[in-house]
Amino acid sequence: MQARMTNPAMILPDATKGIQNIYKAIGSSGTDGKVLELVHLRASQINGCSPCVFGGIKSALKNGETDERLHQVAAWRESDLFTDAERAALEMTEAATRLADNPTAVTDEIWAAAADHYDEKELSAIVLMIGLTNLFNRLNTTTRQPAGATW
Repeated sequence: MQARMTNPAMILPDATKGIQNIYKAIGSSGTDGKVLELVHLRASQINGCSPCVFGGIKSALKNGETDERLHQVAAWRESDLFTDAERAALEMTEAATRLADNPTAVTDEIWAAAADHYDEKELSAIVLMIGLTNLFNRLNTTTRQPAGATW
């Protein structure tokens, strides 16, 4: 598959700077990098964004994630490899990503489960990672970016 164009965030340098600043803020939150990688991967799987799935797996492996766990992210509910905290983050990711499937999106119960495991800074990082991943998923799928290309 050939990309329709270069990723728009790469064409508009101010967009890239803004995105980099968001990533920097996420990174400074103290949130476990593995959790952020799982969030990124799950949202990308839901949205069918092959470059983000490819890049997410690569990045997760660099952050110490295992092949076994990465193979089970799509079926995390049936897996015993994820902690309660990771499950709460993955559930929030699914709810926030599948907005069209559920008008209430992130329910109070989903939010409370995540808030039981993460403080406000960590929740902020997780929510920003979900939003940023969904942005990239939409940019990449709209412009047909191929899997294998990373930033």
